[in-house]
Amino acid sequence: MAEVYTAAVWTVKDGHEEDFVRLWRELGTHTVEDFPNAGGTLLRDRERPNRFISFGAWESVEEVERWRASSAFRDAVRQMEPVLAGFEPGTFDVELKMGRA
Repeated sequence: MAEVYTAAVWTVKDGHEEDFVRLWRELGTHTVEDFPNAGGTLLRDRERPNRFISFGAWESVEEVERWRASSAFRDAVRQMEPVLAGFEPGTFDVELKMGRA
């Protein structure tokens, strides 16, 4: 089981939410092609529909570093820039698990 996660808060410019979802899906597709053990989830805020949170489990920090250094990741984020008002990425270690996981 992975113990390293990536997560990001994405704030999308009003009216560009569907563009963002399409671009995020493309990033996810390329990520899974290049890193078969990776996976991701995109959540959308019910109260603020232009706010999204993504997260995914990774096998190691080194794998995360290779992904973030890849041209596929950098190109995808560059393509998203015109529709984004904010982007806050992070890398996290599991501190505690309770209940369903």
